[in-house]
Amino acid sequence: MTPQTVYAHIDSPLGEMLLAGRVTEDGSTELASLSLPGQKGAVTVQDGWRHAPELFTGVAGQLGEYFAGRRDRFDLVYAASGTDFQRRVWRALEDIPYGSTVSYADIARRVGASGAGVRAVGTAIGRNPLLVVRPCHRVIGADGSLRGYAAGLERKERLLGLEGALVG
Repeated sequence: MTPQTVYAHIDSPLGEMLLAGRVTEDGSTELASLSLPGQKGAVTVQDGWRHAPELFTGVAGQLGEYFAGRRDRFDLVYAASGTDFQRRVWRALEDIPYGSTVSYADIARRVGASGAGVRAVGTAIGRNPLLVVRPCHRVIGADGSLRGYAAGLERKERLLGLEGALVG
């Protein structure tokens, strides 16, 4: 049986988020995507997807706590996606502590990508399907500048400001 894709929209300080997930054979929901309006490469609702906001109440609650400054880590089940390299990069993102930042080169070192691997790391980060909950916003340029965020640098700055991690 192919897992069914379900979705919900929730309001946030960054705009209306689209949550998409998969219902597994045991009836649980795995979060597959969290995207924002105007996001580069954003997921859109597809034919056959079922609107099921009741399946995302836990995710919505954790996001609400995060935006209210009462949560610094997410406890969610994610749907498997991406290449092996992307998954290694995304796991490294999940290890960046709340309120801190690292450079793209730091992530490249953590995943064993050498020199030119920084560009590949940047590409993998740019394909992160789970904005906010998988904190790619915590990755900045080696010089401390805010660089690349699929949902826009203004949103990246807002997230880092919320976490008290603004640089410069």
